Amino acid sequence: MRFETTGIEKLKVDLNRLDEIMESHGLVRAGQWDYERVTYDRKFEVREGTFYLRIQGLAVEGDIGKHDAVIQLMTPLLGKHYYPHGVEYGEGEEFPKHLVTTCEKLIADVNKEATNFVW
Repeated sequence: MRFETTGIEKLKVDLNRLDEIMESHGLVRAGQWDYERVTYDRKFEVREGTFYLRIQGLAVEGDIGKHDAVIQLMTPLLGKHYYPHGVEYGEGEEFPKHLVTTCEKLIADVNKEATNFVW
C-alpha cells in the first residue's frame, strides 16, 4: 500500500537529522542503506499479521556512507510480511484499518518534524 499525497515525498533533509527524527518515531535504518539510498522500517505485529511501514529516500547530495548526505524522501509504503517469502505491498493485500490509521498519523508526525529541517 502506498501512502500518496502525504507531502513527505517533497522533503529533502540532512541524513543525520533524518536518522534522529526517524528513530524517535520507531523507524529504523540499521544496515538498510547503500551510498545512494536509505530505507527506514517500523515493524507492527498485530492480530492480523506482521506488517512493515517503510519510508525510503535517495541521496541528492553527498554520500550516505560518510554521513554527509541530503536525502529526498519517497512515498511511504505499508507491506505485509509472509514467511519465508518476504514483504508484499501489492494492491491485492488487505491492511487493517487501525494499522493504516496508525501509519497515517506516524507519517504525518514525521512529516511535521522533518519540515522544520528541510534542506
